[in-house]
Amino acid sequence: MSYRPEKRLSLKGTNYTQTSSEEIKLLFQEKLDLGMHGLCFSAYEEGQKPGHVLTEDQVRRRLEILCPYIKWVRSFSCIEGNDLIPRIAKEMGIKTLVGAWLGKDLELNKKEIEGLIELSKEGMVDIAAVGNEVMYRGDLTEEELLVYINQFKNALPDIEVAYVDAYYEFSHRPKVTDACDVILANCYPYWEGCHIDYALMHAKQMYYQALHAGQGKKVIITETGWPSQGTGLDDAHPSKENALRYFLNMQQWSKEENIEMFYFSSFDESWKVGDEGDVGAYWGIWDKEEKLKF
Repeated sequence: MSYRPEKRLSLKGTNYTQTSSEEIKLLFQEKLDLGMHGLCFSAYEEGQKPGHVLTEDQVRRRLEILCPYIKWVRSFSCIEGNDLIPRIAKEMGIKTLVGAWLGKDLELNKKEIEGLIELSKEGMVDIAAVGNEVMYRGDLTEEELLVYINQFKNALPDIEVAYVDAYYEFSHRPKVTDACDVILANCYPYWEGCHIDYALMHAKQMYYQALHAGQGKKVIITETGWPSQGTGLDDAHPSKENALRYFLNMQQWSKEENIEMFYFSSFDESWKVGDEGDVGAYWGIWDKEEKLKF
């Protein structure tokens, strides 16, 4: 991790909405150099999408880019080469939040859970995430999800296991919340059409709602971010400047309050335009060519 004390600017306070564009760029580089808790790992290169098998070379290359800046990495699947992510991360001394991707395909779900159990038995998993936004998408019922969570718990009772979803789902689904060892909450002011000036405040409200739902359990923000370009949503406008401001605000707040946070995302991924519109391709800190965007 590199330090640049000769260029150090004040990082006190947690609202950079009034900071000039030039100062924001310097602050971003400084904050990046100081490091962050974790990043969501974007594995797919241009032309790839889920279903393509990841290679060791691409996973290793991308993790080497991130390694100087993170303590943790989050992965989303345990099949199609995604199992390489925690294995290589562990080689590099990075802790892992490893997800099993669950959906409507029960055969794939079986492979994902078996893969997560195998990786955990190998010592590759620090926190296991059984499913991501399954309730939000309506892919499984609560009872079906709980079967998968309990399957993992029975196999590996000593590893922290939880489920990832939008922050408000933990208020609405107490049975799922109760089954989680920690609360893994996705918090996106952007997707609720929030103006950048109020995004930090809204993110805090999301976090505290999840904290209240957890009734004393630790809450980890598993996803949050802001797109650097694309079509806006209500008062939320994608731009490089807004993405920088949001990154600075969230990193500073999480540091001050000792909140564990996985920023979304590491690299731009073009395939996401299908699900999220044009903004889906522009959530990365690095672009699709693996160059730092800001």
